[in-house]
Amino acid sequence: MAINNNSRRSFLDNGLKLAFVTALGGIGLTKIAAKLFAQANNDSNDKTELMTTNGTLIQVDSSEIIKMNHSKDGDKKYNVREGMPNRKFVMVIDLAKCKNALKCQSVCNKHHFIAGDHAWLKVYKMQESEDTAPYWMPTTCMHCDHPACVTVCPVDATFKRRDGLVLIDNERCIGCRFCMAACPYSTRVFNWSEPNQEITMKMDMNHNTNNSVEYAGMPSIKGTVDKCDFCPHTIKENKLPHCVTACPNGVFYFGDKYEDTVTNGDETLRLSKLLRDKNGYRLMESLGTKPSVYYLPPVNRLVDFKDGLENYTDFRSVEKPE
Repeated sequence: MAINNNSRRSFLDNGLKLAFVTALGGIGLTKIAAKLFAQANNDSNDKTELMTTNGTLIQVDSSEIIKMNHSKDGDKKYNVREGMPNRKFVMVIDLAKCKNALKCQSVCNKHHFIAGDHAWLKVYKMQESEDTAPYWMPTTCMHCDHPACVTVCPVDATFKRRDGLVLIDNERCIGCRFCMAACPYSTRVFNWSEPNQEITMKMDMNHNTNNSVEYAGMPSIKGTVDKCDFCPHTIKENKLPHCVTACPNGVFYFGDKYEDTVTNGDETLRLSKLLRDKNGYRLMESLGTKPSVYYLPPVNRLVDFKDGLENYTDFRSVEKPE
């Protein structure tokens, strides 16, 4: 079975293509097929059954599945997946302070080279009923302790680090979107088309003593999934995520759960005391995902609510990062 070596996401020109397109649809399907059947001509007779999204069972070579899900011994490239030992990063969002300034979103777009409604951080107008007061609610990836997205990823593209960050390796992502279906918080976005990021992308490749590589500011890739990453490239430099420092109202607090401290840049507080005194909570707690993002209820608001959500900030309308 010949596969175009110019791209690992090339379409398969075989009889399986039509069946897979029906089952998985367009981009995601062809990339799955290309990855799973890349070694269909080898001599192995060991097959593994996989189920497509419509319930169809298919057989693929087991050696290819093993290759996709586990890096080889001594492969240093994925050491970055381990994260920082003895750390547990958490975020607290104070809904009483948010007034939809959208500085958090624009700076996130800027430093991650995101355009339009592909924004990883979104702010929603919330109102339980017409008789209750509305409020603004920022949403990010929840970086769950028990992330369903990691469980369902067939190629180990979505992974959880020891410091609690849940990240995506876009070079491994095959666009199946299983992670998007599994995430109960709907915080992921899919690149259906070329991102058209009309700027010179900055690739920050930092080599440590183990020769592992960490990527920051990577361009988006057509046919892959993106999401909030808690800015690991700033965390490793002992800096706060961009959304935290950009917010003019101190809405976002970030810190280490093990140290029991969080800060918004202006004030540093005890995490446990803050959550206890302000009745902190996590979204959909009953699901057992154990998010790393906590919310403080919108009570005793410090700002007046103003209606009208502004348009998402386009990366071309802001300055390039240094």
